[in-house]
Amino acid sequence: AGDPRRLEAALDREPDVRARLARLVRAAKVGRHVRLRRQAEGAEIDLDAAIDAAIAIRSGTTPDTRIFRSSTSRDRDLAVMVLVDVSESTRARATAAGESVLDIERTAVALLAEALDALRDPLALRAFASSGRDDVRLLRLKEFAEPYGGQARARLAGLEPGLSTRLGAALRHSGAELAAIRAFRKLLIVLTDGEPSDIDVEDPEDLVEDARRAVAKLRTAGIDTFGVTLDPSGVGSGARIFGAANHMPVRRLTELPQRLADLYFRLARA
Repeated sequence: AGDPRRLEAALDREPDVRARLARLVRAAKVGRHVRLRRQAEGAEIDLDAAIDAAIAIRSGTTPDTRIFRSSTSRDRDLAVMVLVDVSESTRARATAAGESVLDIERTAVALLAEALDALRDPLALRAFASSGRDDVRLLRLKEFAEPYGGQARARLAGLEPGLSTRLGAALRHSGAELAAIRAFRKLLIVLTDGEPSDIDVEDPEDLVEDARRAVAKLRTAGIDTFGVTLDPSGVGSGARIFGAANHMPVRRLTELPQRLADLYFRLARA
């Protein structure tokens, strides 16, 4: 655990993103309803159903009397896990103020966690790093059933960079956890700053392919997997691993908090 006050100070430096997230949360809460057609009763006439009933009457057949429309509230049945890369490369300085890549990742995740907590969308947070195939570390920052409170904030604040990036193993383990959660839709968002690598692998392409296969298997299991890569050069393997449609490269690291928040609300509506 670290000092959450440092994390809170970082969030205070993002008032515009916080304000935008608050608007998105309000809109999401108001918009949780669905229009039901062909109902036995309701406040409005379903014109298509009424026309079909009139045609049935004129043709001498029994009409369907469900000719009304109504509305009902609908809660999003969505569970999301965010998996954060904390390998040694996240130690690199990212801003003139001295913030590291991990500092920016941490701020982005904290802003998203605040928004999901306000929406009561189930969220789990994990971080990963590795030191060979027999030492892949998955850090449990927040559980699905746990509120985003002081302990979760302290764990997020206490993250330190180190080791390598064996992405495929972290994907498989996180996906197995997410598969056990009861939800209509399951979403795994991966936040990474570099290419898959590890100390016991000579050819990094092996780990790229391993991660790509892990993503493909998660999708067959009904888990939507989306990659956010901090890729200023634009030549990384993110699109190969996650697929072009499920990959968002972030060229300017300072844009990450806003881009990650916007991404979630777009995916939640899909």
